[in-house]
Amino acid sequence: MKKLLIVIIILTGIVFAQSESRTGTAPAAGEVVATTTTETGAEEATPQTCMGGGGIMSFLPMIAIIAIFYFLMIRPQQKQAKILKEMRSAFQRDDRVVTSGGIHGVITNLKGDDVVTVRIADGVKIDVDRNSLQIESDYGDTSK
Repeated sequence: MKKLLIVIIILTGIVFAQSESRTGTAPAAGEVVATTTTETGAEEATPQTCMGGGGIMSFLPMIAIIAIFYFLMIRPQQKQAKILKEMRSAFQRDDRVVTSGGIHGVITNLKGDDVVTVRIADGVKIDVDRNSLQIESDYGDTSK
């Protein structure tokens, strides 16, 4: 993910560098040229480039960067948050869970929407916020 972001930043820099380097050069074939009249009455041709000409072309690289960030970073995080919320709302009694602090236990009681009672040892029960729980994955069980 970091490598992709670095490539995007480099490509954006190249696009901006190319558009800035074209200012002050002779107009390319098919490029729009504006003429200005000087004090002596002579006309000078000044090329309108991407950066100098304005319009949507100056915003195009920024729009592309925003779209790439949305599809590669924001959208996957929203999907993951939705899945996590659904998982936490589906907790039941006798589910094995892990708290955000790393405590392993079994759900013994669901108190309302936010609080869950977790048994962490024989005779030891704690009340934990539902948002700090995750379902315990069983790494040691190879029978599944």
